Amino acid sequence: MQHICKTFQFCLVLLLTMLTSINANAQQRIALADGTVLNVFIVEPAADTAAPHPLVIVMGGGPGNASISADTSRWLGSGFAQRGWYVAVPISPDNRSFRGIENNAKVAALIQALQQREGVATGKVLLAGVSNGGMSALEIARRNPQAYFGVAAVPALSAATTNNDSLGGFPVYLRIGGGDELGWADNFDETVASLTAAGVELDAGVLEGAPHMFRMDWSTLGPWLEKVQGTSR
Repeated sequence: MQHICKTFQFCLVLLLTMLTSINANAQQRIALADGTVLNVFIVEPAADTAAPHPLVIVMGGGPGNASISADTSRWLGSGFAQRGWYVAVPISPDNRSFRGIENNAKVAALIQALQQREGVATGKVLLAGVSNGGMSALEIARRNPQAYFGVAAVPALSAATTNNDSLGGFPVYLRIGGGDELGWADNFDETVASLTAAGVELDAGVLEGAPHMFRMDWSTLGPWLEKVQGTSR
């Protein structure tokens, strides 16, 4: 009988853990000011505090579709949530992640909508993205850098011909896998040169042997997040 009770208790705890995980990464339909609706995975901060939580918009790689965004909310979004961030991972409306002027504007509108929520801090926001999502984050930041803490691009590329002049003095955390199967590591030097020429405050590195999609190095990303938040105060 005691064994049965223990088994039941274990199953109950497991079920509650699964339900908590599902709720923490819940997909929501969020109405934007232009009348459109954006589907977004929300990951709430792990610790509830009296102070409002800073907002981070995390954009998935490739097309930024629902399955990619769901995965991104779990393996990257949860890392931000554990560090006190309110996380939003939007699903691309056109399978282009959030590249282009219209998609850039949707992210700005999403931020406006989310910052009306109780518990979400107003003011500057962090942009983060993986691959095509990292490129989207840089694109959005170039339009209005004063609105953002910085960009965590894990990874992203910036061509020598890209105009990054608006990002002078702007913080960017860039990591590219040294074993990137798409060859992005070959473009690391060009990307660094493109950003530094514009005066970007760049923290860049190649993760030795890491693939295109890699585990975050929170030992360096964590202090960078604290730094950019502290600098903006």
